[in-house]
Amino acid sequence: MNRLDFEGRTAVVTGGAAGIGLAVAQRFVQSGARVALWDRDAQALAKAAAALGPGTVTQAFDVADASAVEQAAAATASAFGDRIDALVCSAGIAGPNKTTWEFPIDEWRRVFDINVHGVFYCNRAVVPVMMKGGYGRIVNIASIAGKEGNPNASAYSASKAAVIGLTKSLGKELAKTGICVNCITPAAVRTAIFDQITQQHIDYMLSKIPMGRFGTVDEIAAMVCWLASEDCSFSTGAVFDLSGGRATY
Repeated sequence: MNRLDFEGRTAVVTGGAAGIGLAVAQRFVQSGARVALWDRDAQALAKAAAALGPGTVTQAFDVADASAVEQAAAATASAFGDRIDALVCSAGIAGPNKTTWEFPIDEWRRVFDINVHGVFYCNRAVVPVMMKGGYGRIVNIASIAGKEGNPNASAYSASKAAVIGLTKSLGKELAKTGICVNCITPAAVRTAIFDQITQQHIDYMLSKIPMGRFGTVDEIAAMVCWLASEDCSFSTGAVFDLSGGRATY
């Protein structure tokens, strides 16, 4: 692992108790950062915090709850000396694999509540903290599905397209503030989210990747943490692919 310089920096990772979020948090800690994990699974949070070591801050709540996000942001900023240097929004769900005309409306809303509204709430809550310090890095986790649109995954694809649009807008709004906002669009990565989707859909996603394999959480963390570092200083409102060759634009 190439160690980045996060000495003295603080970072928030949503969905930080497992999967991509936990891998990102681990890389932050290994690079010297203090980390706050935000996740709705209190038991998994406790386990992750113990693994990351002393100084890890945790907040158990659902990112789809706007007031809970505001409270968590305030508590985390206070714990970190009124500063948050980096925010990585990794919390997300897949939703069921259904055709668009058969997609349950309540499931559609739940996917958007977490994947879009949750990202918006977290970005919205943390930006004012970053603006006070004149510095910040935000990395939102989108998906290659948000560019290409996967069949039988319309809610997931549409929600990740929305994350791309949000990132581009916010990046432009903050371009002169010292805060950079970017997103990544990975192809499929084998995490617990695979438990939410069918084997047929998993096989479809693999068939689309020229490298013939899924990405790893450590590969995603490497890109995310660079985007969250000081070295990423002239990229904002941008989209970075990690797709094993799948991305075509």
